[in-house]
Amino acid sequence: MKNILPILILIVLILPFHSGCEKIKQLPPEPYIEFRQFTMFDTIDPLGNQAKGGLLDFYFEDGDGDLGVLAEQADTINLLLTLYYKEEGVFIEADSTDDNRPKGYRIPYMEREGQNKTLQGRIEITFFYYYYTFDLTDTIKYDFYIKDRAGNESNIESTCEIPFSLDGACMNE
Repeated sequence: MKNILPILILIVLILPFHSGCEKIKQLPPEPYIEFRQFTMFDTIDPLGNQAKGGLLDFYFEDGDGDLGVLAEQADTINLLLTLYYKEEGVFIEADSTDDNRPKGYRIPYMEREGQNKTLQGRIEITFFYYYYTFDLTDTIKYDFYIKDRAGNESNIESTCEIPFSLDGACMNE
């Protein structure tokens, strides 16, 4: 019994140091995204008119940590979206001149310090829809993907079906 006690003490002392040496999680340089949810809500536009708002929420990972664009690259779009309308039970891509069609968004510059450059987290994007542009019986959905600074494209994700009469969230199933 006396021989076991020093060994147990040594194990207890070494264990915290060993757990601090975890291997860095290796991810590919191409970004990865995963749709989480889309929340539809009532809001007021800047002119005081009633409108609908939508909040797109998705998870992302980027193995080499080069996601986002600098402020001086304001014309660079790195979150690309395709809007679809549901007509007679089938989703049809919105016309490129449609004012409701988002042109894309700019994810701000992100950089990790240190040895592990992996970026991961959640991104939320807010959309505004004005009642005069949609019938409240309409249903839409989005396909979307992101690009990192090296030009690597993520997988393409799709939202759930989003009815304009919805007040609440539809989630990834």
